[in-house]
Amino acid sequence: MLEIISELSRWAIPVVLLVVPLIAALRKVKVYETFVDGAEAGFATAIKTIPYLVAMLVAIGIFRASGAMEVLVKTLSPALNIIGLPTEVLPHAIMRPLSGGAALGIASDIIKTYGPDSFLGRLVSTMQGSCDTTFYVLTLYFGSVGIRKYRYSVILGLVSDLTTLVASVLIVRTIF
Repeated sequence: MLEIISELSRWAIPVVLLVVPLIAALRKVKVYETFVDGAEAGFATAIKTIPYLVAMLVAIGIFRASGAMEVLVKTLSPALNIIGLPTEVLPHAIMRPLSGGAALGIASDIIKTYGPDSFLGRLVSTMQGSCDTTFYVLTLYFGSVGIRKYRYSVILGLVSDLTTLVASVLIVRTIF
């Protein structure tokens, strides 16, 4: 079974890169022109997102450099010990809704310290791959298209992050 999955994953991207333009050509879509138009629109969107990206990166830098993350980890540790969440992954769980890059750095440190096949290594890997960067998405993407009233987006995003945290712990404890 692992060999089949490995072989499928090896060929998935090349097949998609071949099939999508082929289907588009068969449907008489001007593939190159459509690609260039999309790239132009994407570049314009990227330019519009730069101020939001800079603001988000500055806020994350202040959060980490001020020691606020350490205070939050120490505050939440007793409650999380009761439910069985290792405190070593808490900085990752806190950073993941803010910044994928920062969370990946924390995940890399945990994996380097405890090993990729350890419980913590598998847990942080599962967490890294199972949720998105809520505040990054809200500030960057919502801001770039001019959405100012987030309504329930923040709450739902954080509930989703919490759900994936709990699910990751349960899945890794069950499977490994």
